[in-house]
Order: sequence, then C-alpha cells, then structure tokens
Amino acid sequence: MGLAVVNGLRQRLGLPPLAEGDDGFADLGQSLDTLALQQLTPELAETVAAYDRLILVDAHVGTYPELIQRLPLRPQVEPSLVSHHLKPNHLLALAAQLFGRAPVAELISIRGVDFDFGSELSPATAAGVQQVVAEIWSK
Repeated sequence: MGLAVVNGLRQRLGLPPLAEGDDGFADLGQSLDTLALQQLTPELAETVAAYDRLILVDAHVGTYPELIQRLPLRPQVEPSLVSHHLKPNHLLALAAQLFGRAPVAELISIRGVDFDFGSELSPATAAGVQQVVAEIWSK
C-alpha cells in the first residue's frame, strides 16, 4: 500500500514508478521526495533530519473505524521488540538527538482489506490510496 502511494506521487512528479523492492533513495532531491521502505531503521535518522516535513504512510487492519487515520508524531523514545526496527516517534527522537532537528511529522494509515499474497488493492483501499495521494500533493 505504501508503494502505491509513493508511485501515485511519483507519477505526479513525472518520475517512473518504483518497482517492488526499490526504495527510491537514488531519486531524493525532488520538490517532493518519496521512499518505499519495509521498516524504519536507525540509519534513517540522518535522512529524516534533513527535512522540514515528513509523512509516513502505512496500512492498518481495521484498528481504526475510518478508512484513513492520521496521527501527529513527535520525537519520543519508544521501546521496540526488535533492535533494528524503530517506531516513527523513536526515529524522530534519534534525528533530533543526533542531528539537532526533527521534522514535523504525521503518520497516515490506510485500512487494508485483504492481506493475502498479491499486489492488487481492494477497491476501498485503492480509493484510500488515491485520496491520500491527492491530499499529500495538495499540501
């Protein structure tokens, strides 16, 4: 789902879509930068610190009643069960601590309907992706 949002934004930027497994680091430096990542890692703190605004997009499994849930993020250390994986607030805290700044950040979660193998999005999820792309683009 995150890749669908990234590729929707890349299309609007006139960039080719990212293939499955490509992260987009080679294309940083646009008016709107996009990355497709499977997880957040401590190494991202330097990249994140260079931006004024950060929007993270992921899927939720119906945790929220809305199709799209927005949560403001703030630098805050949060323990993780896996040492090489960070929660978004912890990544912001690392950026602030190590590089002296963290961007204003938001987490946007789009409800996923079908998490079986495959790359097709359900109609509802696809509509959520289109809405999020349009909203990010307009900001």
